[in-house]
Amino acid sequence: MTASTRWRPGAAMVLAGGFGKRMMPLTKDIPKPMVVLKGRTLIDHVLDRIAAAGVERAVVNVHYQADKLEAHVKKRERPKIVISDERQELLDTGGGVVNALPLLGREPFLIHNSDSVWIEGVGSNLERLFSVWDPDRMDSLMLLASAATSLGYDGSGDFAMDEHGRLSRRGEQQLVPFVFTGVSIAHPRLFEGAAEGVYSMNRLWDAAIDNGRLFGIRLDGLWMHVGTPEALVEAERWIEREDVT
Repeated sequence: MTASTRWRPGAAMVLAGGFGKRMMPLTKDIPKPMVVLKGRTLIDHVLDRIAAAGVERAVVNVHYQADKLEAHVKKRERPKIVISDERQELLDTGGGVVNALPLLGREPFLIHNSDSVWIEGVGSNLERLFSVWDPDRMDSLMLLASAATSLGYDGSGDFAMDEHGRLSRRGEQQLVPFVFTGVSIAHPRLFEGAAEGVYSMNRLWDAAIDNGRLFGIRLDGLWMHVGTPEALVEAERWIEREDVT
């Protein structure tokens, strides 16, 4: 199978509706996805990467400063932008994706946080994610980064991964090596019977873990969770250092 015929999702869900409270005061008058990192907004970093990976449509949910964000992303030609309107109520990650399912179609799709950026290693991490995806075994496939070497993360990790790529949650008082980057592929079956309303994707991922159908691959490169003004400054330093190298 050639690169041009290899499977890739036709749509991506870009989660962009949050308040960005930890990014204040930069988010006083703009939504967090419009904060600028090295000359481009965070959401443009994400949408550029999605477009480069051949994903044709991006469904972007909006809530805080929704008019500004919608006007900004609608200027783009690639990927094609579709707005999932959450102006009345922010539905969190799980409820937000369920609300957008009619816009995403019936095939597996990409989910991408609007503040998840990274410096690539060898090749494209999204292309690797697409190549590993196996709908027969997986309800979701996550892109995971090393908790020890990621920028903007200081926790105990999110997941452990076995030799087959199957994931399990970090136990209480446990350290695990991988942190979720906010990027995954989801099969529509993950949402079968899922309720509408406000709730996290964690509820659905836990069900996938119970069924042995949550998998992951390790990101090749340097992941940056740009969640605070301090992390934004450090991310710019990382990118400058990489550019020099």
